[in-house]
Amino acid sequence: MKNALFSGVCTALVTPFLDNRVNYPMLEQLLRRQIDAGIEAVVICGTTGEAPTLSDSEKVELFRCAKNYVGDSCKIIAGTGSNSTEHTLHLSIAAQECGADGLLVVSPYYNKATPDGLYLHYSLISEAVDLPLILYNVPSRTGQDIPVSVYQRLSRIPNIAGVKEASTDIKKITRIRCACKDDLPIWTGNDEMITPVISLGGLGVVSVVSNIAPVETQALAKAALNGDFDTAAALQAQLQPLIEVLFSEVSPIPVKETMKIIGYDCGSCRPPLTPACAETAKKLKQILK
Repeated sequence: MKNALFSGVCTALVTPFLDNRVNYPMLEQLLRRQIDAGIEAVVICGTTGEAPTLSDSEKVELFRCAKNYVGDSCKIIAGTGSNSTEHTLHLSIAAQECGADGLLVVSPYYNKATPDGLYLHYSLISEAVDLPLILYNVPSRTGQDIPVSVYQRLSRIPNIAGVKEASTDIKKITRIRCACKDDLPIWTGNDEMITPVISLGGLGVVSVVSNIAPVETQALAKAALNGDFDTAAALQAQLQPLIEVLFSEVSPIPVKETMKIIGYDCGSCRPPLTPACAETAKKLKQILK
């Protein structure tokens, strides 16, 4: 069985902006809040971190600053995926040089690679770095669902450390477990599926809602991991109204609005994403009361 990079909650951290530049003092505040809540790992420059609108130099500086700040108190997982294998290799090597603890690599979007192409993409990256590499499957964003057969092949590579499975097919979790056994740890990428995925052998979640409620999200995941599914189900239900509004517009639009409401102004999303609409902001304020 492969050693898990983390269990419980990994927060897919928002990228804070001020006047359209990365707000590094706010980044440190956000990281401190996650550490104080007992969160084991954070993703820097993931989907929630607006990776598509960050330059390579911004990403590398974010990796470096985040790791320098947290030290050994939290794992930094660098989002380095793109639709170009060469570009992904470049960013992954840079993240390793910055001291990142692991990589989160989304499947190549737009290209719609064949199964052999997906295997080649990930195997080339795994050969180029020594870091643990988490596959990231999010069909709603990439237009392609990584087949279980590809997971099975990739699970044999020593530094393929698991998968962030953000499809909505709960049956696929069981199929992955059957095909890969303990050679491919699974984390859900869907906050509403934390309890059911852990019940099927998953190790936790790469979470959006934990930007807002890290303590509660961690308590939910830990209860499920400890087999206390009554508590986990209750906490899941408690968070569900917030989760639904956080995804009522394209993420991370609502979570950026929520951070502002709770006192962590992380600025607006970069174009082409827009500020949250008035109705979303109203719903968030009502829920957060």
